[in-house]
Amino acid sequence: MTVVTRPPLTADERTQLTGWLDLQRSFVRMKCKDLKAADEHRKVLPTSPLMTMAGLVAHLRWNEYSWFQLNVAGVPDTGQTPWTDDGHVDAEMFVDDVPLAQLLDEYDEECARSNATIANLSLDALEQGPPSMRAGGGAASLRYVLCHMIEETARHVGHLDIIREILDGHTGYTE
Repeated sequence: MTVVTRPPLTADERTQLTGWLDLQRSFVRMKCKDLKAADEHRKVLPTSPLMTMAGLVAHLRWNEYSWFQLNVAGVPDTGQTPWTDDGHVDAEMFVDDVPLAQLLDEYDEECARSNATIANLSLDALEQGPPSMRAGGGAASLRYVLCHMIEETARHVGHLDIIREILDGHTGYTE
């Protein structure tokens, strides 16, 4: 995924929402660009050892899958997800044996699948998956999901930015 530009200042709501999400998604790969292999899984936050560059990319990939496939599209969970009823809450971040390049490719593929899933849905379309665990329960609109995913992705891009600076001093949002 290449870095995309901000959506036009006067674009319609859908273009704005998907444009901002795609922009944040593009920053994920950019923050990982030219990272040394030794740093891909390096733990730099003692209180959050799963929060590595690779761990965050995996987390973002599975968030895409969970929100757009399981929740919005209502695709049944066939057991391919890393989560289990009795497993670790952050099981998707246990990726010490998976190369970052593979995780980034899986993330890009999941983002493309997400975009295809919502391409023909109204922003008012409601989730088709199981009831949400969030406060208030009930089904969320695609509009809500897009806003949430912008927030979720941007927050973790910030984490990637900080971790990358700790690892090798690389900062910024330009290639």
